Amino acid sequence: MTNYSQVYSTLDYSLLKQIDGNRNKNLLHINRLKKSMSDNYLFTIIIVNEKYEIIDGQHRFEAIKDLCLPLYYIICEGYGLNEVHILNQNSKTWNADDYLEGYCKLGYKDYIKYKEFKEKYDIGHNECMTLLSNSTTKINPHLFYEGLFKVKSIPDAEKTIEKILMIEPYYDGIKRRSFIYAMIGLLKNPNFEFTEFLQKLKSQPMALQHCNDVAKYKILIEEIYNYRRKDKVNLRF
Repeated sequence: MTNYSQVYSTLDYSLLKQIDGNRNKNLLHINRLKKSMSDNYLFTIIIVNEKYEIIDGQHRFEAIKDLCLPLYYIICEGYGLNEVHILNQNSKTWNADDYLEGYCKLGYKDYIKYKEFKEKYDIGHNECMTLLSNSTTKINPHLFYEGLFKVKSIPDAEKTIEKILMIEPYYDGIKRRSFIYAMIGLLKNPNFEFTEFLQKLKSQPMALQHCNDVAKYKILIEEIYNYRRKDKVNLRF
């Protein structure tokens, strides 16, 4: 092992290890790195903490190890999973799936419940966050990234999404983000009766069409809901 002004080099790859809670390895990304490094291995540094846990450069480490290339690293004492998230968030290499897997590996109960709910209903992260927070608007994703997301009510979220899924025989866009947000708001509107809306859809099976945003969905749904209705209801506000 050689010290170059706090930059170390080694061929003992067993010295470094993955930190608990880090994202899953992306084999596609590793293979791309291996191809690039085999053509031209440019100087790159892996960041580790005092336990030799990899803070930044996990995929580069795997590529370097597979190619038996010299490994260069620096030690940043006190670094942990929070720094892993910050570094990857700044470099835009982490997505919501990566954070979810990381926090699930660390045993965060709310994230484990979140993952089960998302896999069961196969909807987007933004929609999951809103449903599980019992909210009607988009949740700040940074709370999710920072490990602060809390599940408010699984039964309430399931009740809402199950109703939305009942619309599927009459509309193939039930998992579109703007449609889900429109329905979340409507299902909390005291003037909106879901069973009545479902009956209107049965009598107008082609009426519900794709819309560009939540507001336009609400206008269309209001028109469908008020079809042949004596007392017209305003569902947009």
